[in-house]
Amino acid sequence: MLKSYELRIPSVILSGPDSVNNLGTEIKKLNKKKALLVTDEMMVKFGVAEKIINILKASGIETAVYDGVGGEPTDKNVDAGIKIYKDNGCDFVVGLGGGSPADTAKAVAIMATNTGKISDYMGAEKIPNPLPPMVIIATTAGTGTEITKFTIIADTEKDVKMLIASSYLVPTIAVSDPMFTISLPPKGTAATGIDALCHAMESYVSKKATPVSEEIALIAIKLIASNLRKAWANGADVEARSNMMLGATLAGIAFSNSSVTLIHGMSRPIGALFHVPHGISNACLLPVWAEYSYIGDPEKFAKLAEALGEKVDGLSVLDAAAKTYDAVKRLCADIQIPSISGLGIDKDKFEAAIPKMANDAIASGSPGNNPRFVSPEDIQALYKKAW
Repeated sequence: MLKSYELRIPSVILSGPDSVNNLGTEIKKLNKKKALLVTDEMMVKFGVAEKIINILKASGIETAVYDGVGGEPTDKNVDAGIKIYKDNGCDFVVGLGGGSPADTAKAVAIMATNTGKISDYMGAEKIPNPLPPMVIIATTAGTGTEITKFTIIADTEKDVKMLIASSYLVPTIAVSDPMFTISLPPKGTAATGIDALCHAMESYVSKKATPVSEEIALIAIKLIASNLRKAWANGADVEARSNMMLGATLAGIAFSNSSVTLIHGMSRPIGALFHVPHGISNACLLPVWAEYSYIGDPEKFAKLAEALGEKVDGLSVLDAAAKTYDAVKRLCADIQIPSISGLGIDKDKFEAAIPKMANDAIASGSPGNNPRFVSPEDIQALYKKAW
């Protein structure tokens, strides 16, 4: 049955090697005076923040800086960022870095025009007022935050990762310049690359998928599957880096306009309770998700297997679908993705947290989009298997 759907993307996407150099032209069109640059200490240390500040300055824009974002963005980061924004009379936000600075920048933008605290906006479409312009500059090929209508912020009081979704959160300008990713080490390349792959695969099989998101997702999967190993093995491979950045951008468009599923639902509680980077926790769950879920939509999983590079000619739909597990298991092994037990988490603490994590996963809503139904008991079993 045909259904209506929407497609939301940034007004401008600057993509490809050295595309950041065109940012000044687009910034001028915003007709703003002072930016809050939200970033982290590494971007400052290696001069990346200074480069962006100089681009803004050349466009007649003053800049205040918040560089206190750590490994995972929290409500405390948002509080610190919005204070600097207001104290300095800023009128738009620029996020620079991986998913953490980008998510923080989006959350600061929420609080720039809305009252209360960031936890008030957990959930979908709860933001009442439009946000100031947002420019998000990605420095990893993974999160897709520069494209999407989502931000994820940790509630430090409740130990919960809050998913906030709103059409207002789609950035005004997105920059996806692969040259920022050249220096990313193999471990970071693996984590962000698998994160992007999860975005694309989950969006393709999601119950909320649309004809547009499905086609975009398949292109993203092919790009990532054929380039992630190369980018991991040789970070200076500009072609592989460019293809990975394009794949991540397309994956961001796909899942922002459909949804993620069980992987992300299970991943967020691991990150909230054990402070595991988001991409790594996704990667640890990808194989068990594929093995569990393929039976729920064999036709689509057969397409996934083919997009991942598996030979499916002559196989039944069900046998082809099962090859998705083989493909992701091998990819994760090739780029040295560990199981959860290899992340340094105490086993007893992990097992004790499983009931809470399962309930938090269900509460996020993402598992409801999974092609195979999953109960809290099923999720508990999958956490144990993923260990």
